[in-house]
Amino acid sequence: MVILSIVIGFVGGLIAVIMKNIVFYIRELLTSDFSVSYSNYLYVVYPAIGILATVIFVKFILRKPVRDGIPNVLYAISKERAIIKKHNTFSSIISSALTVGFGGSVGLEGPTVVTGAAWGSMIGKALRLNYKQLVAILGFAAAAAMSAIFKAPIAAIVFALEVILFDMTMTALVPLLIASITAALTSYIFLGQDILYPFVIDHKFELNQTIFYIGLGLFTSLISVYFIKMYVLSGKVFDRINNSFVKFLIGAGSLGGLIFLLPALYGEGYEAINEGLSGQLEFIFDNSIFYKYSESIPIGLLLLFAILMFKVIATSLTFRAGGVGGIFAPTLFIGTMAGLFFASVINYLGIAQLPVANFALVGMAGMLAGVVHAPLTAIFLIAEITGGYDMFLPIMLVATISYSMAKLIVPKSIYTIQLKNRGEVITHHKDRALLSMMDINTLIEHDFSTIDHEASLGDLVKVITHSTRNVYPVIDSEDNFYGIIFLDQIRDIMFKPEMYEETAVHSLMFMPSNIVHFDDDMETIAGKFQHSGKYNLVVLKDGKYEGFVSRANVFSHYREILKDMSED
Repeated sequence: MVILSIVIGFVGGLIAVIMKNIVFYIRELLTSDFSVSYSNYLYVVYPAIGILATVIFVKFILRKPVRDGIPNVLYAISKERAIIKKHNTFSSIISSALTVGFGGSVGLEGPTVVTGAAWGSMIGKALRLNYKQLVAILGFAAAAAMSAIFKAPIAAIVFALEVILFDMTMTALVPLLIASITAALTSYIFLGQDILYPFVIDHKFELNQTIFYIGLGLFTSLISVYFIKMYVLSGKVFDRINNSFVKFLIGAGSLGGLIFLLPALYGEGYEAINEGLSGQLEFIFDNSIFYKYSESIPIGLLLLFAILMFKVIATSLTFRAGGVGGIFAPTLFIGTMAGLFFASVINYLGIAQLPVANFALVGMAGMLAGVVHAPLTAIFLIAEITGGYDMFLPIMLVATISYSMAKLIVPKSIYTIQLKNRGEVITHHKDRALLSMMDINTLIEHDFSTIDHEASLGDLVKVITHSTRNVYPVIDSEDNFYGIIFLDQIRDIMFKPEMYEETAVHSLMFMPSNIVHFDDDMETIAGKFQHSGKYNLVVLKDGKYEGFVSRANVFSHYREILKDMSED
């Protein structure tokens, strides 16, 4: 595992370097000659070209879906025995580079993570590693990708533990550290040792600013909720459109219009983040039709608020139009703008004189904690990628408040919501996590003898003579479910032949109070066993009889997964 962690750390680092360079050169090729004093109509066209190229690659060349990065890893852990499809070793690199390089308003972190995880999964499968080892390998790959792309090895480890892994043993902790270190060193070799967001603290944290940092925490929590809900809403709107080409036209066209009006929305937004961390507002007007108003603070604040609000929409449109990317970079971008806006408004109104750059820095942590529901990752990542360790206390304060309030309003993180159509995946509640790894398909028992709802008691007795079960589902010729009959309830009449013809089956059956539906998750099914006290529950799919699931079978399968997960 130690040797593998070195290999995966290097591979993850190399993937991050490749993706960053591809996107950088595409962007330089497209926008290097743009003047900052006016907007360029190509901002409308470029994102559409990138997304169209992505759609063509995915639909007509790859012919397989390229799913969201980090949720794809979580899904593989919970539902696919930690196996990620082989095409992810290259498909996310191509699709995300096209999307982001041409200005799609998303990031590269998710695609980098899933690409590294796919390589790790492929290596682990080739070496015939067990499930526990494969999960650890995916954790190493995720940490390596985050470490390399952000040059933040400590935060990458925290991210792997907080988001990807839920049962890390000390045996796997050392390889995790090695993978993160190896990836960071690889990134340093090819990209240099510069901090991703260089930040100079001109004003240290002062106690009398605490109330304003609390306010920022509340503000970023609201923006986080807005982000999550807007993402969900955009999904519902676009899901109503059946034609992929229409989705592309609406999504890419709207995205291009937004970027033309607010060029800061173009691409990952790292340059805008660095400008925001300097505490200045001038970058808002660069390449914009509003450049002539660059001396006006009120207009600058209005545009900043518009950027803050519309970045969420731009990110959602990029995904809905067919683009591929991650939500880490947009979240950091919005967090910077939120902190910058909050402090600038306070200063403009004369309420106080706050260090704007500090609030822009801390806003990143608040937003990341609120959207991803990973406060520790937010705290360490922001401190590490900016070098702002002297701001640790306000970063902790804002991240904690934002996470707590956002989770109170929206209990599920953006990753959990992205997975809602593929099955619930919960990683840190161990009991729920184990249940989520169980599939109702593998637990249904089909050896129960059925009886037609129009049959008589005599027909039922004939069925009983050939059955080893004591419960009999009542159905019709199309498997529609009507109820069940227990052997005990007819024992007193089954030996009375005179009642065979005059007693109808439908007069003996009853509808059970606890029924398992095919789309129930395993936590719900376990709850039905617990509250009903029954040993067998009938399973229905769209009202039709499928079979039974037994308490003993569920418990046995649960124990198998627990044993598998506990092996070092």
